[in-house]
Formats: sequence, structure tokens, C-alpha cells
Amino acid sequence: MAKIEGFRVKNFRVFKEITLGRLWNRQKAAPLTPMIAVIGKNGVGKSTLFDAFGFLADCLKSGVEEACDSRGRGGFEKIHSQGQNGPIEFEVYYREDGNARPITYELSIASDSSGRPYVLKERLRQRRKDQKHGRPFSFLILDDGKGVAWKGEKEGRQIDETKGDFNIFELMKSLKFDRTREESKNTEVVELEDRRKLGIATLGFLKQHPRISAFRRFIEGWYLSYFTPDAARSLPLAGPQKHLNIHGDNLGNVVQFMEREHPRRFQDILKRISGKIPGIERIDTEKTRDGRLLLRFNDKGFRDPFYAQQMSDGTLKVFAHLLLLEDPTPPPFLCIEEPENGLYHKLLESLAREFREAVGRKGGPQIFVTTHQPYFVDAFEPDEVWILEKGSDGFSSIRRAGTIDIVKNLVDEGLPLGGLWYSDYLDER
Repeated sequence: MAKIEGFRVKNFRVFKEITLGRLWNRQKAAPLTPMIAVIGKNGVGKSTLFDAFGFLADCLKSGVEEACDSRGRGGFEKIHSQGQNGPIEFEVYYREDGNARPITYELSIASDSSGRPYVLKERLRQRRKDQKHGRPFSFLILDDGKGVAWKGEKEGRQIDETKGDFNIFELMKSLKFDRTREESKNTEVVELEDRRKLGIATLGFLKQHPRISAFRRFIEGWYLSYFTPDAARSLPLAGPQKHLNIHGDNLGNVVQFMEREHPRRFQDILKRISGKIPGIERIDTEKTRDGRLLLRFNDKGFRDPFYAQQMSDGTLKVFAHLLLLEDPTPPPFLCIEEPENGLYHKLLESLAREFREAVGRKGGPQIFVTTHQPYFVDAFEPDEVWILEKGSDGFSSIRRAGTIDIVKNLVDEGLPLGGLWYSDYLDER
């Protein structure tokens, strides 16, 4: 399963520039762990960091202009860091699996003279086989919708775009007309019809670009949970569905699918849920006459079942999270904002344990959460926790709890990390 080892954001709301984990030019930094928790005070940017992943996924799905306007973002001017020059930038450093050579994706988004956002630059890089040091070689370079893509598994040129003599149009011209060179034979000159769409969204569907396709599928597979209990209480049309959607309003449909396709696994889920939510004996579905689907909870103490519309927010939330973690084909990257909301505090350690079991399974997801709850943080290790803090200039910075010596020493002595956070040991001193 693919894993993100590093992530950089620049000029995005309260982030003038932050980096989590390892990048191609930060090899001494430790990579991101399979489980990641981001903590901090109100207003430091936890939701913004969550949305940075969502924004990147939306850019792939619908283009940068629509992504800037969707989910209440308010357009490019609202999400571009105030008072900063230069484009919004993202960088993702990831591996397809543990033995694969890492790939770096870089994206820059600017606005034109009319204020409309467009893709300024896009680039994919990867080191050649047996190359352990030096700059990775590019296999996709796009500048304002025009550039070059290398086919198959062939690496491209090692190009330093920071040098003034680099010119994408000269590169395109030389590769287009000099077909005798081996490098030229494995390239395509690319010009996108719409510069507000990502190149990986177009080229990622072509068989001759397997690495671009793999990265497109990776981002498309991200799951960002915007789950709300009220959405889970809706009455969808009956019909089994394989995956839970981001709002959770197809919870009953996924139960139908699990009942039909994975009955044993579903029974195991119900047993685990009943151990965490006292009294719940059975969960199933009921189809109404007009084709709607009811999610039904059977309580040991009552003859008649309760329906999702009558269940507490916490019950629905725990059930949705466990169902998501038990997906037979889970998403590679799972983001959940404040999973503790609506839950009894003694359930938090149990939920964190479920997360850890999920990431530890073969093919399990990488899980990213934001939280305000020390009880939940108790289940994490210092290297898994990142602390967001806002500076005097209004911009936020981020650091790893594992880099704070006193915190590491106290955790090694047996003190819980959440308790240290509550006692201000994780605050900047």
C-alpha cells in the first residue's frame, strides 16, 4: 500500500510554509509514520491542514478553479496566504510500497490577470534505479499547461528549474525535432487544452504513463471524512454500495454490501461494536415499501429495534469508523478530523487501538487525524504526533513531538503523551 513520507504546503491560508516528514531534498528528516495525529490550540490551522489534503484531491477531481471555490473555500484570494507573493505550492513525497523508489509530486497554482486560478507548474520526479543521492530525474514537467512527459518506466532529464537558463519551450523544441536521441524517443511533448486542469488528471489515464497513472490513482483513493451523524440518519435508496462516502449518508448501503459480500467479517464487526457500545446485539437493514433503506439497531433489553434516526451521534460515529476500517479494500490515505467528537472519553483509547490495528495490517491505510483530546493522544507515540503553533506574524509552524527531548524522556519513563500535552510540556517554551 502506498504511503506518504512527506508533505509540504506553501502560501495556503495560515501556512506561509510548513513541511511534515521527509522530502527529496530533506533526506535526513524521518518520514511520516503510518499513524499521524496533529494537535494544537484553536485557530492554529488543524482544519486548514486537513483541508490542504482535501484541496489537492479536489484539484485532481475537478480542476484548480472549482477546487478553490468548493467546500466554502471562497476562491483563490481567500485561500492564498495574506501578504505573501508567489503561488500556492504543494509537494507530496510518497512510495508505492516499501521497496519502491520514492516519487515527488510538485504543484504550483497562481492567478491570472483576471484573478482566475490556473496551474502554473506541475512536476513528477523519481530517482533512477540504484541512485541513492543527488537530484531525482523528472518524468513529467509542465509549465503553464505545456511541457514534456517521459513514457513508461524511463527516467527523463535531470533538470534544475532554479537556474535561469532553464526554458521548458526550448526543451520541448529540442526533444520534438531531435528524434535520433534515445531520450527523445521515450518522450511526449504535452500541451493541455485547459490550464486549470492538472496534467496528472489527463495523462494519468494513458497506459504509456504508468507512474503518472499510479500517482493519480493514489490521490483518487484518498478518503477525507466529512462524516456527520445527521447525514448517516438519512434514508438512502436501497442498494448495496462497496465504500462509505465522505459524508456517511450511505451507511446503510455499505451495511447491505457487507452483509451480502462479507457476512463473516460483518459479524465480527458487530461483535466488536457490541463490546464497545453496551446493549447493541445486532445491526442490520430494513427496506421500506418505497425503496428506502433503514439502518436498524437491536438492543438486548427491548423487543423492537431502534433505527439510526433514534441512535446517538457517538454510536453512529463509532459504527461508521469501524466499518470504514474494516473495508476489504481500504483507502491508502485516510483523514479524519476530530474523531473524538460525540464519543465517551473511555472509547477514545479503544478507537485509537482500532486505528493502529488497521495501519498494521498488510495493505492497511495510512491514517491522519486532527484532535483536541488528550485521552486520544495517550495512544500515540511522540514521533506520530505533530504540534501546530501560531507565530506572532499570524502564520503557523509545525514540529514533531518526538523532537522534544524532555517529552521523549518522560514518555520513555511511562508518562502518557496526552497527559504531558495537558500539562503544557508540548507547548513551545
